[in-house]
Amino acid sequence: MLQKVPPFAELLADCQRSAVHLEMRDVYGVAEEDADFAAWKAGYRHDPLDRTSWWNDFHSLISSAVARGVEVRRARVVSEPVSDYIRYEHSCTFQNIAAGEMVRWLPRRLASDLLMPGNDLWIFDDQLIRFGLFSGDGAFVSHAMEDTPDAVKRCAAAFETVWERAIPHDDFRI
Repeated sequence: MLQKVPPFAELLADCQRSAVHLEMRDVYGVAEEDADFAAWKAGYRHDPLDRTSWWNDFHSLISSAVARGVEVRRARVVSEPVSDYIRYEHSCTFQNIAAGEMVRWLPRRLASDLLMPGNDLWIFDDQLIRFGLFSGDGAFVSHAMEDTPDAVKRCAAAFETVWERAIPHDDFRI
């Protein structure tokens, strides 16, 4: 594994063709989402037409990459019935799509025969993996980088298998 982990913005800025994201947790305890998640649990829903209320730097990064011709895909493997956090993610996914991402969902029951990486990841241009490491309760711990061809090949193949089987966001019902 590589020791230095550049910021996501730098990795995406260097990306030329593709950036894929595999998420496999049913809950994330990410501090910068706490207030938004709490508001969602209290009944607040973002208005897709009020872009200024939800558009952020991440959306701008994705939008810029897509404008340069980078294909950005996100696949989420989820348990059913889904957790409150996954309901929250599902309700906010229009934001990812507005930024230019393609998003699909794979119920975990349909993934039993798949071999998947042990951690969430981003793969950039089929050359570099950025793993997201989380604690048992979903708190972010750290990132790790990997660029060995065999690891990239295995993780990319796992993502593609999930992607092929997954349900497009507009068709996924929770």
